[in-house]
Amino acid sequence: MPIINPFSTAPLFVSLTAGYESDKRRTQQAFLGCLYAFIILVVFLLVGSAIIDFFGISVPGIRVAGGLIIGTTGFRMLFPAPRPEPAAANPGHKQQPDVAFTPIAMPSLAGPGSITVVLSAAAQIKSIRPEDWEVIYVAIILGMAATLVFSFGVLRAASWMVRFLGPAGIDAMTRIFGFLLICIGMQFLLTGVSDFFNLQHR
Repeated sequence: MPIINPFSTAPLFVSLTAGYESDKRRTQQAFLGCLYAFIILVVFLLVGSAIIDFFGISVPGIRVAGGLIIGTTGFRMLFPAPRPEPAAANPGHKQQPDVAFTPIAMPSLAGPGSITVVLSAAAQIKSIRPEDWEVIYVAIILGMAATLVFSFGVLRAASWMVRFLGPAGIDAMTRIFGFLLICIGMQFLLTGVSDFFNLQHR
């Protein structure tokens, strides 16, 4: 729960879905984001080590990639592109981008920290408890499911903030959290680079 930390994702979710016309669409995006995050974590728990070894990817590499994605999202939020005027023929139609997979599921909920913990836990469990690691894996998957069900509730409640903040409040919050996301992304990137050089010197 502290690593996934849905409370830190909630403001991002509110900002990215502020332009949606219906709560149903926000609920769908929150549900899909949590579902995608659950699938990502389960996949990395079961076969993550094999995938990383096959492609030669290191944990610092995952951190740097996650930092770049978060930083790019932050720049888009801090410096949003001008919104086009709605067409006269379709005055009620607005573009509603899909944000469930990126950046909500990855790298926000199932980010470098969550994936790193899952990968390290998988390796430790098989080495420490070789006789019953399957049972522990099932318990971990159930824990992931419970955490992401709670995360869905947090994101769903956060979407109610849209109607209270209004367009001006959402725009201000979007820019503030865009700046914070840039800082978080840069920190991920710097940590990844530092970890990479530390591994090289071992």
